[in-house]
Amino acid sequence: MATISFIGRVLFVSVFVLSAYQEFSEFGSDGGPAAKALGPKFNVLSKHVATHIGFELPHVEMKHLILGAIVLKGLGSLLFIFGNTVGAVLLLVHQAVASPVLYDFYNYDVDKKEFVQLFFKFSQNLALLGALLFFIGMKNSMPRRSSSSSSKKGPKAKAN
Repeated sequence: MATISFIGRVLFVSVFVLSAYQEFSEFGSDGGPAAKALGPKFNVLSKHVATHIGFELPHVEMKHLILGAIVLKGLGSLLFIFGNTVGAVLLLVHQAVASPVLYDFYNYDVDKKEFVQLFFKFSQNLALLGALLFFIGMKNSMPRRSSSSSSKKGPKAKAN
């Protein structure tokens, strides 16, 4: 059962690892295509936050956000593969922050083609988020093994 669980975790994080690798290989000095795609979406988010909440988001270089995403996905994936809850939390933070910004379906009319595409991708990321929450919940609900010698039972005595 442990082998199947390990294989499942490896397959699950393959999405994050491949994404982090692609962003890392295209990073360059300006953050690469990911930074160029994120820039306008982050600007729209900043305007929405400033308009509706009255709080201005600080200016951040897009290449720093992309680098942060690469680190979250890479480190989170590595820890998650070995069953560590911290890895799941790192991936959860990435999904919770990145999904609404990257897949901003709410900025488009329902009739537009972009709305459907972005909503579909957002829904997929929501499913990944749910799987991470499920993993964290299962890890926290399982009783921990005790390593003390007092809990180990010796061999049973034979009855005559």
